Amino acid sequence: MEISTAQIKELREATGAGVLECRKALIDADGNMEKAAALLREKGLAKAAKKSERTTKDGRVEVYSHPGNRVGVILEVNCESDFVARTDDFKSLVHELALHIAFSNPKYLKPEDVPADVLEAQRVAFKAEAAASGKPENVLDRIVQGKLDKYLDEVCLLRQPFVKDDKVKVGDLVTNAIAKIGENMVVRRFVRYELGEE
Repeated sequence: MEISTAQIKELREATGAGVLECRKALIDADGNMEKAAALLREKGLAKAAKKSERTTKDGRVEVYSHPGNRVGVILEVNCESDFVARTDDFKSLVHELALHIAFSNPKYLKPEDVPADVLEAQRVAFKAEAAASGKPENVLDRIVQGKLDKYLDEVCLLRQPFVKDDKVKVGDLVTNAIAKIGENMVVRRFVRYELGEE
């Protein structure tokens, strides 16, 4: 099948992949743009997984103040090189993450950061709530686990649905950026301040 330069250019602009990768994906997908993009995404996610062990010692600290100056965020995102830290794609990702934190108010970065006593208190509360609803004993544990998963989706930054596209989790947004940019990136830490908050 003959692949045109225009097709390669369109796929490259949509995915950020290299010219040769786009050409190969289009050939493998028989010229179908959506299939080719899906192939590149899968390949990019596999590359991102391989890069996750690399050291991230450069990056960016973003300071974001929401309009009206009632909410502020300080966020650190690390990458492998200062070159990537200066790119527009990386700066944009970090800014979008800071904006998301200002809006969604996550309490923790990832599920492992949630203290065990907080998780246990939630588990006990969810179990009492499920038992009070009259559900059978054999389904209580599944209900509690489902509610705990939902709780973690609400309070952990990397599990939250992204504020600008709720079909994408924040962690997936970072993984997609790793695949596109080609370097490992880690959201290291954040602090969110709200005026008058204790």
